Amino acid sequence: MAAFGSIWCVSRGGLAAGLFLALASAGAASTASAATVLNVGKASSNASAIIPVNVGDKLGIFARHGLDLKIADFTGGSKLAQAMTAGGIDIGVGAGTEMALVAKGAFMLAVCNAAPSIPFIGIAVPWDSPITTVAQLKGAKIGVSSPGSLTEWLALELARREGWGLQGVTPVSIGNAAASVVAAFREHLVDADVAVTSLIFDMEEKRLGRLLLPVSDYAGNLAAGAIFATTQLTKTDPDAIRAFLAGWLETIAFMRSHKEETVNIESAVTGFPPSVMSREYDLTIGMFSSDCRFDAQSLATLKRSFMDLQLLKEAPDMSKLYSETFLPK
Repeated sequence: MAAFGSIWCVSRGGLAAGLFLALASAGAASTASAATVLNVGKASSNASAIIPVNVGDKLGIFARHGLDLKIADFTGGSKLAQAMTAGGIDIGVGAGTEMALVAKGAFMLAVCNAAPSIPFIGIAVPWDSPITTVAQLKGAKIGVSSPGSLTEWLALELARREGWGLQGVTPVSIGNAAASVVAAFREHLVDADVAVTSLIFDMEEKRLGRLLLPVSDYAGNLAAGAIFATTQLTKTDPDAIRAFLAGWLETIAFMRSHKEETVNIESAVTGFPPSVMSREYDLTIGMFSSDCRFDAQSLATLKRSFMDLQLLKEAPDMSKLYSETFLPK
């Protein structure tokens, strides 16, 4: 009987454990099925204004807001906008310059001014370049991610600010992937490149390139980081947009107070060493908006940039290119 009693106790325990596991599995399945899947596109794989998507995803912040993110990287804002217009991407994280594509009929809407200022981009030159001053860039071929992109406008804006006119430099589209920029420098296909500072810092450590100047030296606020939603999503699931923006802002708040954890995640995502991402963090953490709202200077600068890039025939009504309806209350 004692032996039988022992077996019964084990069986009861096994049944209880089995029941617990079954209930847990059912709960997990229910939670997973309840999560809203969002296809999220990034205009760049490693730009600091964009990478909080990866940080929040790794930390489970977006999951706590009921979202299951499927993240894809693109090599420029125009390619991201094409994917959103085609319906392959629901949420796009890029730059405010893509708002010109909204004016041209792209099926998307800006919903967050994620980073008004732009400390995370600089103009770099090859390590062995004779160029040491901004004046030497007059007439230079400057690498940019794609036509009509933020990086192209930054190259043209430098020429305008220096008094050379918009023809004072020649933008060359080479994409924004690290390998493309490094190859262009090694082969001297361009004289300089408008690149994210994390890549520039990494090139400095490898003696491949060096920072000539940060673009924040001459560019003001321009919604350097912006979040877009497809018009389809604004109609069919506005709560998913609200959840994403709430997750984004929670991620930014975490990043501000957790440098070491943030740097480690960013290093794993970008492939750049922690030493590079630590410099990047110190340079850029203050740029993020805490409320996603669009400031007047960003809107005015963007409006002018659309005309500089000849993206639009006439200046648009900026109020129609963005909405703050989906911001957390």
